[in-house]
Amino acid sequence: MSVTTTTHLNFRGEARAALDHYRSVFGGRLTAVTYKDAGDVRDESEADQLVWGEVVGDNGFHVMAYDVPSRLPWDQGNSPFFVSVRGDDTDEIGALWQKLAEGSTVVQPLAPSQWAPLYGMLTDRFGVTWVLDVAAPYNG
Repeated sequence: MSVTTTTHLNFRGEARAALDHYRSVFGGRLTAVTYKDAGDVRDESEADQLVWGEVVGDNGFHVMAYDVPSRLPWDQGNSPFFVSVRGDDTDEIGALWQKLAEGSTVVQPLAPSQWAPLYGMLTDRFGVTWVLDVAAPYNG
């Protein structure tokens, strides 16, 4: 048996824009299903929002998202989670950082750290905090 985990992001009306942005950064295929597509329109103003969406890349990137309908409570919260992107190539992680950093607030600049050849943290324009780093062997 095999188990994987996928980050599932919750938005209020910005899921499609966020997934489009993440696809532009990481590449991959976008799948987007609106409330209208699913036949679950309870508020006409939300018909074109996403009941489910994802970006899946050949490089292993995978993120899912949806728009929480207005009838349900939603609070973006304060640092409820981070999305971690770890690679083994400094050039690749650096390139992803440059794209993701556009319009973002840098929490920790991408730079060498005590535990990794590169490490950085930023919060993007959708309020999602991303940690990018280059994997390094742990030597206890």
